[in-house]
Amino acid sequence: MNFPLFIAKRIYSDKGDRRKVSRPAIRIAMIGIAIGLAVMIVTVSVVLGFKHTIRDKVVGFGSHIRVENFLSSQSPMPAPICIDDSLANAIKHIPGVKHVERYALSQGILKTDADFMGIALKGVGSDYDVTFLNSNLTAGTLPKFSSEKSSYQLVISQQMANKLNLKVNDRITAYFISYDNVRARKFTIAAIYASNMSQFDEVMCFTDLPTAVRLNNWEKDQCSGAELLVEDFNNLNATADRVVQRINRHTDHYGEILTSHTIYESYPQIFSWLSLLDMNVWVILILMVCVACFTMISGLLIIILERTQMIGLLKALGAQTKSIRYTFLWFAVFIVGQGMLWGNILGIGLVVLQQKTGFVTLDPANYYVSEAPMELNIPLIVALNAATLLVTMVVLLIPTVLISRIHPARSMRYE
Repeated sequence: MNFPLFIAKRIYSDKGDRRKVSRPAIRIAMIGIAIGLAVMIVTVSVVLGFKHTIRDKVVGFGSHIRVENFLSSQSPMPAPICIDDSLANAIKHIPGVKHVERYALSQGILKTDADFMGIALKGVGSDYDVTFLNSNLTAGTLPKFSSEKSSYQLVISQQMANKLNLKVNDRITAYFISYDNVRARKFTIAAIYASNMSQFDEVMCFTDLPTAVRLNNWEKDQCSGAELLVEDFNNLNATADRVVQRINRHTDHYGEILTSHTIYESYPQIFSWLSLLDMNVWVILILMVCVACFTMISGLLIIILERTQMIGLLKALGAQTKSIRYTFLWFAVFIVGQGMLWGNILGIGLVVLQQKTGFVTLDPANYYVSEAPMELNIPLIVALNAATLLVTMVVLLIPTVLISRIHPARSMRYE
């Protein structure tokens, strides 16, 4: 029989005298552990959900990796490259690349009778992954984007629709200024999206690939570049290195030099801002663990002082100090374990409730999302539980040192 474990169970199950101070101390310690762990679970879930939601929105507009003309990164003027079928297949067969799609960018002005605004027109073809746009549609239906012909169907943002007072099926004129003339095109509003990413929603429109190519006065087989989606975002840098080796500094059949860059390099300010959230998480986790540890230390000290006579009796009967210390550590494990159980129930419950109902709302203008995104990561929650238990047990070795200073004879008369 494990003597320390047996005694710890008896102490833990002993309801005893309700006037004792140990019962409230145990409850306070248990509540401290539960609240601390619940806060940690909610914090990690919110940060993970927020980072992944914002990341997915940025990727929805810019993909994981872009292959484009080297001159495009050196000049604000668009420079074309030729992404033919053979080059597209070569890129697609690079390990880690899941999908390749061509795109063309052109800048223009949308104008109504009452107002106007500048836009970035993104031409996409039949190979374009429309998952992101479909998930953010607020009105209308996405057109079937074509790589061969222009339908002059336009997808605009809700911000544009509100500013220009447009709705689905409305006709609008767009003007595109080239070196020597101004081109006007009539578009039909096919759909309206809202990503809540203002820097994109303010300017980005979508139409067929040939439309943007012709407006830039390029050849039919030219475009702004290719967007690559990777199989695993965690391996983005490794995949990007393979793309660099296969693509960068090579030329197309027009002699244009190819280059590539990742989503991190395209939007460094956004990902730098997201990386700052990690520091906030660490601060909260450390504070919550400290609160839980101090609560448990104070609770265990109260329990040890209240059990001074019992400790003296056990020593008088021959129990070793080490064995008695283990007894109170086992007792602490029971308290921490029950607190962690309720903390997991509370924390995971709040996360699931938010996922199902979205009761915590945010201002999209400031946070890019309309409700607090939360993501459950079971391995991370298990790691939080293990770390909390481990740190708490190590810290609780401190108050058990008091047991070695308790003298059997004097403790018998302790009140």
